[in-house]
This record gives sequence, structure tokens and C-alpha cells, in this order.
Amino acid sequence: MDRREMIAGLGGALTVGLAGARHGPGQRAPTIAQPAAFPRKADFRIEPRVTYLNAAFTHPIPLVAVDAARRAAEARGTLRPAAPPTGRGGVPGAPNPRAQFAALIGAKPTEVAYVSSTSAGENLVVRALGLDHRRDGNVVTDGLHFEGALMHLAELGKRGLDVRVVPPSADGRVTLGALDRVIDRNTRLVQVSAVAMYNGFRHDLKAICDLAHSRGAMVYADVVHLVGAAPFQVRESGVDFAATSSFKWLMGDFGLGFLYVSEAALDRIERPVVGYYQAPSLHAHYPPFGFAPGASDYRAVTYDIPRTAAGMFEMGTLTGSTEVNVALLAASLGYVQTLGPAAIHAHRLPLLERLQDEVPKLGFRAMTPREDMVGVVTFAREHLGSSDVAGRLLAAGVNVRLADHWMRVSPSVYNDMEDVERLLAALK
Repeated sequence: MDRREMIAGLGGALTVGLAGARHGPGQRAPTIAQPAAFPRKADFRIEPRVTYLNAAFTHPIPLVAVDAARRAAEARGTLRPAAPPTGRGGVPGAPNPRAQFAALIGAKPTEVAYVSSTSAGENLVVRALGLDHRRDGNVVTDGLHFEGALMHLAELGKRGLDVRVVPPSADGRVTLGALDRVIDRNTRLVQVSAVAMYNGFRHDLKAICDLAHSRGAMVYADVVHLVGAAPFQVRESGVDFAATSSFKWLMGDFGLGFLYVSEAALDRIERPVVGYYQAPSLHAHYPPFGFAPGASDYRAVTYDIPRTAAGMFEMGTLTGSTEVNVALLAASLGYVQTLGPAAIHAHRLPLLERLQDEVPKLGFRAMTPREDMVGVVTFAREHLGSSDVAGRLLAAGVNVRLADHWMRVSPSVYNDMEDVERLLAALK
């Protein structure tokens, strides 16, 4: 089996009765049959007697992706092209996570760049707009935006950037009217989480973009809790920039994510970094057959950097962007695409509705708006961290996200109503 054939097999997803099958390095990965039945318990290796309801924290990796990564790792000792699939040119015929992600969100591959994380994407956008050093204009965000991004903006605020943070309401919402009152003609960027990490509040991105664009501002959306969990199309939303990691609802691993930059936005920004992976035509003129060192027109390198998302933002080898992680992500994206975000979302909704109905009866306050539920439901209780809830959940083998004053539950494709009832029983 040659390199092209091997990598081409890595993007396949699972067949309904072969989810846990093991495959040697000379065998192709299985493929999914449609329509898919839920729950997809056999597609994942979750510890026996564990009820995993914490996918929004870190999603288990589908077995087909684990297998793809293993086979890619084993291929290190074989003949193969020098360039990894994320590199300049890539491997012909190989599944391309950039193209897969672009198809998932309705973008062009040229509008998508690899980044190491959602935070890396957000930082790069801020730099591309010059907001890390310019002090004219302002940035608008809200208190439900990702805490790492809020920290980033707070540090820029210490340097003089006008950062305007709209506080959420007591029930965990941020209204368009509240944003309208602070976005003005001097606003350069509006930053929001499309779906809030804390409680799953979902912004109306189209309305925000219409408002921001009418005043000359651009919009960045953190979509890590949206893409893969529910249908999302960037054209319909109108966002200029969007970033995500892949270890949540894209079911990949840490170290490799995506930054979307619209074609229109590409013409309005400056390249924030420069590096090897941005120039597919890069050629070094080494002796003895390159430019002679004494030549009057000597050039050490010749290159052309395309004005694409990759050409603007991909500086060098990304953390985790090895054949192994790319093979894993290609397979996990293939799995998500085959099941379909709409079907995944439809499977999850009854589980979230049941939680919304029952958990408040056990002394919790529901913090997730019912009308826009995507992947999580969050419940607040004072002094939760010092209660016996964590111990009871541990004894019951139930894994959810617990904080000092809130609990977040995030079921996925492998969960069913029995898992929800197990959580409810542990909370009683």
C-alpha cells in the first residue's frame, strides 16, 4: 500500500457494526453506513461504568480516528513523501482537514488556515487588525465570551486599548440592545463566543454582524462550542473571522484547529506573522546550482505568498500538526460529516430538554436559555464546590463539568436517556 492510498484511507468513518474493530497498518479504515443510528456507543472507547457527559470540556475521540492516528504513527518507518499533509502542497489524494472544515462551515478552503488553538486564532486576528499596538478605536465584547479571550483583551486594555465589556444579565444572556449601546463608529472589532462556554447562550451572529458592519466594525466569533455540535454556515452568519480548536465537537485532539477569514476581510488586514508555510513557491538558492554568491542580482530565496487565510496566518509547523494529528483530525471530521451536525443536534436535544425539566427540581437554577440550546446545559447552585455533589457523581461514575457555583452537562452522540437518568439519580 503506497503513501497516497494509506492516507486516503485515514479519513473514513465507522460502519455501524465495526466501530471497535482494529486494523493493521496495511488495511484501510472502515467506512460509515447511512443512516446512522443513535446512540453511537460502540464508536468510542469510554471506560466501563463511566457515564461521560462532559464532551464540551474534552470530547472522546472516535475509534476510527484513534485507529487512523495509530496507522499514521506506524507509517513513520516507511517510505513516504517528505511533506506532511499540512505542509506546502501536501500529499496528493490525502484527506485534507482544511477542506473538510471549509465544507462543514460553507467556506472556501482558501478562507481557512490551520492554527494551534482557538486562542491562537483570536490572538492572530487582533494582531492582523493592529489592535495589539494601535490605540485608536475600540473593541467590544461581553462577559460570556471565552475567559481566555477576555484575559487577552484585559491585558490590551492595560496598554491603552479601549475595551468595552457588556455584562450579561442575571439569567445568563447578552442582548443585542446592550451591544447596540456600546458599538459605535469607532469600534474596530466585536468579539463574541457564538455559543458561550459557561452556559451555552447562543448569540444571533447575523444580527450582531449586521449591526457591527453598519458601523464599520468587523466581527470575530469563537465557534468552538458550535461547529460540529449543530449546523453552522459562515456565509449566513456574516462573520469576518471565526476560530475553533478541534478537541471538542470536532472530536479531534489538542494542538490543531482552524481560523476562518472571509475573502472580504483578507483585503482589510495586515499579515501578522511571516513564515515558511505561507509560501507554497518558496525556493532557496543554495550553492552550487543556485545564485552565485557574487552575482549582482543575488537572492537567497524567491517566493510568492498568496493572499489566502493560510498565506496570512500559517507561520510554521503547528503544535501537533504532524501526520499523526492530521490523520486523526481527517478521520474525526469525516465521522462528524457523515453523521451530520443536524442529526447530532437532533439526537442531543431531548437529552438537554430532560435535564432542563428535572435538574431545577433538585435545587439548581437553570442558566441555559431553552430556545437556543446547542451542546450544553448549565445549572447554578451556591457553594456547589463545597457540597457533596462531586463525591456523589464520582461514586456513580458520572463525569460532568463542576465549578464552585455551577455544573455544566454536555451529552454527545454516544449518550442516551439512561445516561441522563443516571446523572439525575446521583443528584437526588
